[in-house]
Amino acid sequence: MAGDQNLHHVSKIGIIGAGISGIAAAKQLSGHSPVVFEATDSIGGVWKHCTYTSTKLQTPRCDFEFTDYPWPQRDNSSFPSHIEILEYLHNYASHFDVLKYVKLNSKVVEMRYIGDESESYFDQLETEPREYGRLLSGRPVWEVAVQTNQSPTLQWYAFECLVMCLGKYGDIPKMPSFPPNKGREIFQGKVLHSLDYSKLDEAAAHRLLKGKKVVVIGYKKSAIDLAMEAAEANQDPDGQPCTMVIRTLHWTVPSYWIWGLPFFLFYSTRFSQFLHERPNQSFLRTLLCFLLSPMRKAISKFIESYLVWKLPLVKYGLKPDHPFEEDYASCQMAILPENFFAEADNGRILFKRSSKWWFWSGGIELEDNTKLEADVVALATGFDGNKKLKALLPQPFCRLIQHSTGNLPLYRGTIHPLIPNMAFVGYVESVSNLHTSELRSKWLAQLVDEQFKLPTIEKMLEKTKKEMQVMKRSTRFYKRNCISTFSINHSDELCEDMGWKSWRKNTWFSEAFGPYTCQDYQY
Repeated sequence: MAGDQNLHHVSKIGIIGAGISGIAAAKQLSGHSPVVFEATDSIGGVWKHCTYTSTKLQTPRCDFEFTDYPWPQRDNSSFPSHIEILEYLHNYASHFDVLKYVKLNSKVVEMRYIGDESESYFDQLETEPREYGRLLSGRPVWEVAVQTNQSPTLQWYAFECLVMCLGKYGDIPKMPSFPPNKGREIFQGKVLHSLDYSKLDEAAAHRLLKGKKVVVIGYKKSAIDLAMEAAEANQDPDGQPCTMVIRTLHWTVPSYWIWGLPFFLFYSTRFSQFLHERPNQSFLRTLLCFLLSPMRKAISKFIESYLVWKLPLVKYGLKPDHPFEEDYASCQMAILPENFFAEADNGRILFKRSSKWWFWSGGIELEDNTKLEADVVALATGFDGNKKLKALLPQPFCRLIQHSTGNLPLYRGTIHPLIPNMAFVGYVESVSNLHTSELRSKWLAQLVDEQFKLPTIEKMLEKTKKEMQVMKRSTRFYKRNCISTFSINHSDELCEDMGWKSWRKNTWFSEAFGPYTCQDYQY
């Protein structure tokens, strides 16, 4: 125990992080009066601290809502801004009185496992199949050290169970490495990560970009939004173009309509997901998936044909070589901002392809020896969410965070079979991450209350292994915890564990061809 280090045993359950996942978990576990530690001065997570002025949701609002708290104008077809999402989350937390559990400006800086000796715990796993055990063991199992308002004095709390909701994005940027004497130290301009840019207010961001030669590294959602902001800041005749340096191309989508058909028909119905492999499927289903693979590929080609027709991808050399379905299977499809290619047509956004690059004094140099002049280099190179977990978890658990595939191996997207008395919410991606987190929070609440029992650790490990194998066969970008092509099946399993009906629709036709949304999982 932490001894005389100001220990407080205040709750059975501690939740680390007050983003969407942390608030969802706190609401579902409210019967146990959890304590939620949030390092910043506000709830909201990535939507509060890692967004630009122009950042909008990637999915329609009716697909991004809590089951018991619909949007006030849920049929509004526009994509909500990050400000609207924060307001919605605050209203939700206030409506269900969740904010009373949240400790703001409270950063967890250290964790200790005080349950069974961790080494003997692993020794037992190697000798016999073992039950995971109860999440609430009746005594403290984890201790956490909390720094409040950057005070040098740490407060220690002990919990029977911890729920990790730190998120995959924000806090720790993924930074590129460079050869000697070719790093940022030789560049005479300004270098910042998209995380740094997101912390600027609108006026400061405009000053940074206006009249500057900006180079954006990346081609995912953050990079695209940042390039748009640079273009909008340089509308004057003396404005400078922004150049995007692209290592890997991904498919972009202008809207959720393909050749006049709603996008959900292709991937978000039970029938459409029947075409894709899922974990633990029967031999008959495996055979059917193989026989129906031409239809699956034809759907991908159908969508690609529309995107190539609708967008000037060929003109700008932005047509990916891989099928659309691989981007969808890895949750990397991005919705384009309005006027993105209009800005390119006006010369305000330029594109360069290069798998390698480095700095020179006046900008960056590409692998073909092309030199790009730059005043500002913005790195939209992503985040390292697993590094956050590794830095916090003690040995030997921190070495279990990342599987050889690069994914976090979680049973039902929530429980790491080898880490006791701990759950993870918000580490599985799908079309709607809010829905994914809320349903897993409901599942977790029932597990905490022992409404059902987990399989043996061995069986859970086998299940997570099969999910990773499916991901690896589905896309070359498999190093992501994405369940988009089998999300309905994943939800079916959660429902069955909780004793709910897995088929949620009223008729067989809507069951087969209707879109599955958050509202289908009310209970």
